[in-house]
Amino acid sequence: MIESTRRSWWLPGAGLLLAVAFLFGAMIGPAGPDWWRVPLELLDRLPFVSIDSGVSPLESSVLWEIRMPRVVLAALVGSMLSLAGASYQGVFRNPLVDPYLLGVAAGAGLGATLVIVVNRTATESWPIDPLPLAAFIGGLLAVLLTYLVGAAFGAARVSATLVLAGVAVTSLATAIQTFILQRNSEVVRQVYSWILGRLSTATWSDVRLVLPYVIVSSGVLLAHRRLLDVMRIGDDEAQSLGARVDRIRLTVVVAATLGTSAVVSVSGLIGFVGIMVPHLVRFLAGASYRRLLPLTVMVGATFLIVADVPGRILSDPAETPIGVVTAFLGAPFFIIVLRSRQGALR
Repeated sequence: MIESTRRSWWLPGAGLLLAVAFLFGAMIGPAGPDWWRVPLELLDRLPFVSIDSGVSPLESSVLWEIRMPRVVLAALVGSMLSLAGASYQGVFRNPLVDPYLLGVAAGAGLGATLVIVVNRTATESWPIDPLPLAAFIGGLLAVLLTYLVGAAFGAARVSATLVLAGVAVTSLATAIQTFILQRNSEVVRQVYSWILGRLSTATWSDVRLVLPYVIVSSGVLLAHRRLLDVMRIGDDEAQSLGARVDRIRLTVVVAATLGTSAVVSVSGLIGFVGIMVPHLVRFLAGASYRRLLPLTVMVGATFLIVADVPGRILSDPAETPIGVVTAFLGAPFFIIVLRSRQGALR
């Protein structure tokens, strides 16, 4: 009874933490209104509420056009990477994998590199920004190639061969990217700035660009949370219960890849989120995907909003990329998790 009551508070508690993180993220910044005026300004925007926040038009513009899209985009990216990581871990029955397992990161990085090398000034007249488009397409093509190679060895071994194919495709894409950069050294700094991840350039157009993909992908993955619980017992056992394992795996991989490619295309490569957050939620709330996936969405959004704050504070002489912050936190976390599972991996 006590355990059931405690579990019923996980979702409201995670929602409250997300709201606090959202407010905290909006209050922090090198320019704009004083931190204590931000809650007043937010309340003033609510219907039927009129409060004199004392925020000037310029400060209001900084809050709503610079800080808010950054916080919203961080929430979208964090929730999608965390949800995709948890879904990958479920479908491959391996808690050490992340959303970049099948080559999304390498493919997106290669696509972004090609656009930067070609010279983005030559494509300024395009109706859409070619950099996110190329990163998005690159990520999708890399995973498509991985799946074609892995599935070619037979459905009975598709899970294991997919992982190996992902390693091969990632190595190939990285090698091509390195080859291109070696011959275009003048753009190395731009490419690595994108690879390290950044939310400093976030705009409402970025939010509108990724929001449909995040909604669709998240909806599909959340709808499969009960099936992921069934797949925890193994492919053969799940099939004996009537689950269509190959179709479930393909659907989850496609949905997770679509959402991951979309957010990576505007944020760059932000690592370790898809490993840290699912493990943290699993440790606190249990391993059932019916509870794990919804919590992962909110905790992932909260985590990346908070992780983005040090980048705004440690800005001398330049802003710290958020990928550096998550790697600083994630690398020790991954080592601890790996050591705790040492016996299971033998």
